Amino acid sequence: QVQVVESGGGLVKAGGSLRLSCSATRGTFSRYVMAWHRQVPGKERELVGGIMWGSDLTYYADSVKGRFTISKDNAKNTMYLEMSSLKVEDTAVYYCTAGTRWPPTDGQFVSDWGQGTQVTVSS
Repeated sequence: QVQVVESGGGLVKAGGSLRLSCSATRGTFSRYVMAWHRQVPGKERELVGGIMWGSDLTYYADSVKGRFTISKDNAKNTMYLEMSSLKVEDTAVYYCTAGTRWPPTDGQFVSDWGQGTQVTVSS
């Protein structure tokens, strides 16, 4: 099992950029399909995208494709989410998740949720 911590969220104007980080506080990501999910109050969690750690294969939801990029640093055991051209509708709590199936899905099993990091995009 892996435990994670997310960071990098904040306030940004529409059209701006942010870089989120997800690091392991326990265990490593090497055995997992790592993904970013996001959630707003009253809505189901939504897959943002994911990466197959061993192969670097990536997957993105249509809503963020072309604007967000997932990358990783094996040595640092860290996953990143580079977000650009941010929209108001990107506002959500972003979570780093670990799974075992490819591609990741909205409702995939997550062993341990992190605290998430809030991203707020203003008009």
